[in-house]
Amino acid sequence: MPLESRSSSVQSRPVNTAEAVDADIRSGAIIVLDHSHAPATPEGAEVIQGLSKTPKQLSPKYFYDDRGSQLFEDICQLPEYYPTRTEAWILQTYATEIAAITDSHELIELGSGSSTKTRLLLDAYRSLWADRPDTCHYLPVDISGGILHSSVVQLQSQYPEFWIQGLLGTYDQALDYLAHSNERSRLLFFLGSSMGNFSPADFNSFVDRVAQSLKPGDYFLLGVDLEKDLEILKAAYNDSQGVTAAFNLNMLAHLNRRFGGNFDLDAFSHEAVYNTADSQIEMYLHCHRDCQVQFDRLNFVANFQAGESILTELSRKFRLDRLPQQLAERGLTTVKTWSDPQQWFGLLLCQATSS
Repeated sequence: MPLESRSSSVQSRPVNTAEAVDADIRSGAIIVLDHSHAPATPEGAEVIQGLSKTPKQLSPKYFYDDRGSQLFEDICQLPEYYPTRTEAWILQTYATEIAAITDSHELIELGSGSSTKTRLLLDAYRSLWADRPDTCHYLPVDISGGILHSSVVQLQSQYPEFWIQGLLGTYDQALDYLAHSNERSRLLFFLGSSMGNFSPADFNSFVDRVAQSLKPGDYFLLGVDLEKDLEILKAAYNDSQGVTAAFNLNMLAHLNRRFGGNFDLDAFSHEAVYNTADSQIEMYLHCHRDCQVQFDRLNFVANFQAGESILTELSRKFRLDRLPQQLAERGLTTVKTWSDPQQWFGLLLCQATSS
């Protein structure tokens, strides 16, 4: 989604994103996260590992450089892409109820992007906290410094009642940080359908880490895409304007810039298929000719044969009636669920239990 327009005087001066992010870091508006509480993984190690596998695969986190983050915002506005508007309807309808149940002092969003839908929750919390002397905290987490800077600047202006600080890093880095810093009543939320990007084993590992970042009584709000008609799913990941294809291919451009790679984007094309047996969309980059890709900064070469593909994303679809048991097994009790009239998308509000 295009960011809200600013005054003409601001628009007339192009913003250097890197300088703006650096200024936010110096001022404390953004914290750069690291793995100081976890074992270090060498930069690029998972790229080498993924491209050495058969079949090859890459982590979806490499979608999200600044351009990839903006392309995803554009995807969210496509007519075929139902998750964003459907989840927004649920939040618009039930945000006041969510705020009343949780009454949390600290709101933390994983993968915040532009925080567009989040404003529905912030509005509800603003009403709830209107007559209180304390300040409600909002901490958006994102891997893209550019979009995190934009959202923090806008939200600080639009919600002066909140204490807002961005956390720049991955989900793992954020959960490491949060597990060692938890003094306020907390609502951690993971909106959108990104939970579907995890394999079943990774889903369990992620939920375990979420539970570790919460005190007993804290809350976790989870958005999930639900099983539905096959044609609706296919259209959502193969849009007529080609924005999803550009988003997928941008991963290769990101890797080129970040690791000194020489992917020829013209040798690859976007492909998204539905795996009925596993109830998941699988997104690939399909290679059309034999090629060799050199990563100068990784001292690594990946060889591709014509017809070979890279798995770039899984997007699993869930059953709302089955998730509460899975979450309960990992220390999160489902308090309430919400969905839309078509049952296309679901929100689950969970509470951490004592271990």
